[in-house]
Amino acid sequence: MSERDRQEHMGTSHPGVPRPVETPHPGVTQAVETPHPGGTQPVETPQATPEGPPPTGHAARTRSAASRAAAVWHYLEQRSSDGKREGEAAGDDKREGETAKKEIVWKAAHAARVSAQAVAVLSTDASAPAADSRCARNASASAAQAAQMGRLHDGADELSTAACQAAVEASRAAADAAGTRALGEDETLNARSDEAEAAAVAAAERAGWMRPGRHVPPVPTGMRSPELLSMMHL
Repeated sequence: MSERDRQEHMGTSHPGVPRPVETPHPGVTQAVETPHPGGTQPVETPQATPEGPPPTGHAARTRSAASRAAAVWHYLEQRSSDGKREGEAAGDDKREGETAKKEIVWKAAHAARVSAQAVAVLSTDASAPAADSRCARNASASAAQAAQMGRLHDGADELSTAACQAAVEASRAAADAAGTRALGEDETLNARSDEAEAAAVAAAERAGWMRPGRHVPPVPTGMRSPELLSMMHL
């Protein structure tokens, strides 16, 4: 089975949102190996919001969703660092709250890694819409999971709730476009998915998770062993 085809072996995290492959516990990371010598390397994510109209197509949506997931992770990581310094000054009660937030940050980091893996295995063949649509689906599903963590962190306020809902809608649209009937070739579903992705980016910006034009740092994909692949039925 090729690396791209492994992308279609996914479950669902909750109704309507496909679930990307998850690591079995916090101590294990996973990644798609890149063709660079020496093993995996961080995947460079694009600008949060490039100038001009948003790019369209499966590959563009994969990268955009990966940027959303990475942006949420970095947003939460920065807030966690700020909160840790406050907790050290405030005492045990504050530190207990920060412990709970660490799990939120870890889950967002995992979602960012999985979305980066989807970018790493994008096809270089323009005639492979089915494979690329699965990458877009998986990256969008991971971005939706990161958005859920952002919403939890922000206390489910109006903007974070709207951003999370937009991310879920983008994930659903990407899943429809990659479905067994469309296989990435239904222009109507593809256009709908492009629109949903653009809406998710705009909502993430309004929530403060992303900043227009801000460069999103590369996301390390980690390592993935044959044993782990077997355990995850890949």
